[in-house]
Amino acid sequence: MRETTHRRKKSNIKDIILNNIYDNLKSYIIVITIFIIGIILGVIFINNITESQTTEIGNYINNFINALKQDYRIDKGELLKSSLWDNLFLIVSMWFIGSTVIGIPIVFGIVLFRGFCIGYTISAIIGVLGVQKGIIFLLSTIFIQNLLFIPVIICMTVSCIKLYKSIMKDKRRENIKLEIIRHTLISIILLIILIISSLIEVYISTNLLMLCINFL
Repeated sequence: MRETTHRRKKSNIKDIILNNIYDNLKSYIIVITIFIIGIILGVIFINNITESQTTEIGNYINNFINALKQDYRIDKGELLKSSLWDNLFLIVSMWFIGSTVIGIPIVFGIVLFRGFCIGYTISAIIGVLGVQKGIIFLLSTIFIQNLLFIPVIICMTVSCIKLYKSIMKDKRRENIKLEIIRHTLISIILLIILIISSLIEVYISTNLLMLCINFL
């Protein structure tokens, strides 16, 4: 009986996610496209920086790796605090900007910038460490938490778009209030997921990095 109920709940969650994607398919395509453009711009940027900037980035990454090899201890408490604050600031900012309706271009800009940062980071690390070591470093540092982070920022942006469309379609006070409540609830759920992402970053990714550090 318990197993049947559990399966039903999983099925309901799956249906909700699939229905959300189907109902907002165009928005998802637009947001994912913007995110991918951001990644491409990040890669292009890192491949066109000056030689001195390349050296500076290389020194920073190599110094960080060497410090870890020499038993440098990562302050997990401070790292968790910083990660939680960054994620809280991101969600609250996107919630507020998205709720203003006219802030949709800014939300798109945030998505573009986040894509840019990921493209920049991946390209820089592989450029400094090479493909094999670069992939090991990326898998042990940013990969796992980004499996949650990227879908969250995409879903958050789609929620902002949906809020904008709903208000433009029906400007009655009751509808606006209802849509903002919906948007707020989604934001809270996504924030919880980002908190999990922060915990993964601090307590799983850092441990993986320490296990893989000797291969770098």
